[in-house]
Amino acid sequence: MTGPMLRLEGLVKRFGGLVATDALTLDVVPGELHALIGPNGAGKTTVIGQIAGELRQDEGRILFEGAEITRLSTPQRVRRGLARSFQITQLLEDDTALDNVALAVQAGQGHGFRFFRDARRDPRLAGPAMEHLAAVGMAGRAQVRVADLSHGEHKQLELAIALATGPRFLLLDEPMAGLGASESKAMTEILRGLKGRITMLLVEHDMEAVFALADRISVLVYGRCIASGPPAEIRENAEVRAAYLAEEEV
Repeated sequence: MTGPMLRLEGLVKRFGGLVATDALTLDVVPGELHALIGPNGAGKTTVIGQIAGELRQDEGRILFEGAEITRLSTPQRVRRGLARSFQITQLLEDDTALDNVALAVQAGQGHGFRFFRDARRDPRLAGPAMEHLAAVGMAGRAQVRVADLSHGEHKQLELAIALATGPRFLLLDEPMAGLGASESKAMTEILRGLKGRITMLLVEHDMEAVFALADRISVLVYGRCIASGPPAEIRENAEVRAAYLAEEEV
């Protein structure tokens, strides 16, 4: 397609007297990994919530692949190919990693969650589920109960579940949160492997991961974008450094 895959036009979100999103306009082009960074309270998760359809903006429009989706529900946006990772579903802790992803494959095919026991045994679902687990480095953990997986493996599993919905665009809300150094490095490599296959908007506080992964970075402060550009340009931007990066040891 020509033009941006995702476009935000003048988004405004208020919570009482607080302006959490302040006339935000932002483009994400097909195939890129675009990072949205900023200090705590900048409004990043609020933006993700509006794109996913979990929060309604007070003003502005959201366009996906050229069509306005401003008034669509979250399930309708998922069916269009827009998915939010890491907060998409509640993991079923008594079932295996493979069971969880097979159920997501089934739901992504439009069958809902009514036939879970069949999903666990259906090779038409288990096959794709194993592919998604392999994509996030979890093929060897497919038969492990979710309750027995580490926190980092939960993050990987949630990403596999997001992939099982068949997205063309992923909203990644702090995938490195709570991970140790080795787990963050592993997640960075997983996301690097997805680059170019799926367009991504990444919200993340781990600046090492952001600068390693992002094609473009937009910086949000008090709900307003103060800069947007390639990583080298953002790193050297005096306004960005004063507002945020000087505190982050990049």
